[in-house]
Amino acid sequence: MRHVCLTGALICLLSNFLFFPLGRVTTAQAAEPKKRLVILGDSLTAGYGIAKADAYPALIQKRLDEAGLAWQVANGGRSGDTTKNGLARLRWLLKKRADLLIIALGGNDGLRGLSPVEMRKNLKAMVDLARETSPGVRIVLAGMQMPDNMGPDYVKAFQAVYPELAKEEKLTLIPFLLRGVGGVDKYNQDDRIHPNEAGHGVIAETVWEALGPLVLPSTEDGKDGSDRSRGKEAPVRPDDNA
Repeated sequence: MRHVCLTGALICLLSNFLFFPLGRVTTAQAAEPKKRLVILGDSLTAGYGIAKADAYPALIQKRLDEAGLAWQVANGGRSGDTTKNGLARLRWLLKKRADLLIIALGGNDGLRGLSPVEMRKNLKAMVDLARETSPGVRIVLAGMQMPDNMGPDYVKAFQAVYPELAKEEKLTLIPFLLRGVGGVDKYNQDDRIHPNEAGHGVIAETVWEALGPLVLPSTEDGKDGSDRSRGKEAPVRPDDNA
């Protein structure tokens, strides 16, 4: 009886080798691991006042999924954060490698009248840290603008930080994260500061304009949209509305 059992076991084992040879994996196992997109921001990114599922990072995740792209979005938004706070949190967010980083900070620096010079230093330090901890990471810098009541000199100095840093560090630039949303009642909550669900939909479109070329495959010369084949950052996008 024992002999019969051993014979049966050997037959099963041989069958497994014949029909499921070594090295063969399931479709799920063969799937490429998801790339990681980290969005570092403040209340605009966190989705203050609305459901997380309606905030623009979640809408970007949905867009990536619908395009069949293996990306995972990490929402690194926290209400009230300045660039100094964001820099302090970034190392923790990058404990797991990031393939793409969107820096969407500075609005709270401006509203508090903090130094644009210090803000620039913090943003630059984020870029350096990301490149140190995640070599090859692609970086998108999302710009902000200040209202006129902050004074013309401050507004000018603040807004110059983003395009200047993007050019210097060869980052992809979103000139104004709240383009078409800031100051438009139908896209904002009652506080007229934080976007509502519709406003986040507009922000997601603005972000996708910059993000799409970095993540979507391109058939031109077999290159992908990220400029990775040339080993450099995608060019700074000019502000068509300037």
